[in-house]
Amino acid sequence: MVEVMIVVAIIVVLVAVGYPVTRGVLERAHRTQCLGKLREIGVGLDLYLADHGDRFPEIAMAGSAPGEELTLEGVLREYVAGPDVFHCPADRKLFKQTGSSYLWNSTQSGRHKLRTSFFGVEGRPEQVPLVTDKEAFHGDPNGVNMLYADYHLTNKVEFRAGPR
Repeated sequence: MVEVMIVVAIIVVLVAVGYPVTRGVLERAHRTQCLGKLREIGVGLDLYLADHGDRFPEIAMAGSAPGEELTLEGVLREYVAGPDVFHCPADRKLFKQTGSSYLWNSTQSGRHKLRTSFFGVEGRPEQVPLVTDKEAFHGDPNGVNMLYADYHLTNKVEFRAGPR
């Protein structure tokens, strides 16, 4: 009986140690998958720009129902592999409600890709976010994944006003 209690205690300790590690690994995997989806959205956006005179689409920041035409997922529908591209694996509710886990930076709607501007920063696409997570899905309450106008991806804020 003592041996069984020792085995149970060892299993409890292993589970207690293993659960946080496994959860951290899953969160990092979801973040990486989300970045991959943002990369696909960037490729779809680039294809859209090629077909539309290098002008960003005139769309709302986010829709309230799946399949709305004037949203990122509606406009890019024919430029991406399928609707699942707009689903961040860590998003458990917003994709089901709205059809996308991502927000479009509507300040760029209708702009030419060489004329981006955000918070006083003009002509610096590496500092203009285009698409972001709708919420901090990845365990960091202050961080969301972002696709910038030069198509780089990060979960860090990289825009600021001021001279080059």
